[in-house]
Amino acid sequence: MASTIIDSRIFGDMFTDARMRDVWSDENRTAKYLDIERALAKVQGELGIIPKEAADEIVRNCNLSQIDWAKLKAKTEQIGYPIIAVVNQINANCRDKLGEFCHWGATTQDITDTAAVLQMREGLALVEQDLDEIGDALAALAKKYRDTPIIGRSNLQQATPITFGYKMASILAGIDRHRERLQQLKPRVLMGEFGGASGTLSSLEKGAMETQAGLMKELGLAQPLISWHTVRDTIAEVGAFLGLVGGSLGKIAMDVKLMMQTEVAEVFEPFAPGRGSSSTMPQKRNPISCLYIHANISVARQHAAALMDAMVADHERSTGPWEIEWVSLPEIFCLMSGALKQTKFILKGLEVDATRMRANIDITNGLVMSEAVMMGLGPYIGREYAHDLVYDLCRQALADNRPLIEILVDHPEIKKHVTRGQLEAMCDPANNIGQAGVMVDRVLAARR
Repeated sequence: MASTIIDSRIFGDMFTDARMRDVWSDENRTAKYLDIERALAKVQGELGIIPKEAADEIVRNCNLSQIDWAKLKAKTEQIGYPIIAVVNQINANCRDKLGEFCHWGATTQDITDTAAVLQMREGLALVEQDLDEIGDALAALAKKYRDTPIIGRSNLQQATPITFGYKMASILAGIDRHRERLQQLKPRVLMGEFGGASGTLSSLEKGAMETQAGLMKELGLAQPLISWHTVRDTIAEVGAFLGLVGGSLGKIAMDVKLMMQTEVAEVFEPFAPGRGSSSTMPQKRNPISCLYIHANISVARQHAAALMDAMVADHERSTGPWEIEWVSLPEIFCLMSGALKQTKFILKGLEVDATRMRANIDITNGLVMSEAVMMGLGPYIGREYAHDLVYDLCRQALADNRPLIEILVDHPEIKKHVTRGQLEAMCDPANNIGQAGVMVDRVLAARR
């Protein structure tokens, strides 16, 4: 029976995604071991390093269907690593002891690391698909609400008007930077390993580098310049990248949570009957997906740190830091896949209340337009003096519970310089969104 959130029959598909679980499953990991052993035998057979007959026999017997899982488990527990157990089974299935040429010149970590890279490649492909979908959803929201006013908030207080399209486009720009980062890191991290005991390939008298090159070509991975058994920056980079993505998803979840508050009510997660309800308060509509995103990215961030701890490895083959990756790498991918899935769900069905957004701008009786008024009066009475004057008038508006516009039009000094119509224009939120629309257009144009 499953005992973790990731593999839970109840919670599994809320905290993670079935596709990503498959990538990091025992079955797929073992399949990758077999893929590598198959490719190694094929390449070495072609190079004449092992007999062609042996290579063909090994290739025929590198099949997941032939794995005895009970034996694999028992042998792994005995030895501490699964590779020898897999090679033992391949060898046993080959005729005439031809399987003795399996794993020729390789070491356990070569196969394990290369398998992890193959899994990362599959996992990153899923992350890329999700980021593309999230980007498209944000772009659609940015375009649709390009000119829809909403209050900007600073320190959780109302600041100045922006547009909801601008809010979405600013987050979209970050997501698109992640997409760019992903393309940049692939050539660095999708690199296989084949170095032998201490990384020098001393196990092969001839054809060592040719074997390494051929193996990586067969697997579609980059060939390393030098072995990286205990130089783990590429693995940690993947963790750091996923941690950064998680931060952006957390930003989305945080804003949606705050905007779903009863007193704000500007956006909502997609509606489904009963979703987000309370066992005691039927009126509630809780931000369920946001909660899972928050939890997932928080734990994923700890795994990113753990992968950096795993970089502190001793000498040419380490004593423990390597195994940190066995724990953290699958979990960070699986947790991030859940956060990505929940984010897609939110953004693709986000309910937006533009009327409430405008109403929330107006709840201060115009005080949020004080910056616009100050800048509008600046050319006539000086910016600093205008600041102090408008500050005092805002306090008066609060004390008298009157709209700021009425306080402004009644002020004798202000009346000398501007008309009520000019003041009303200054106090119109639609006139004070700055270059929001231009910036939205720039973000959208950069995606083409």
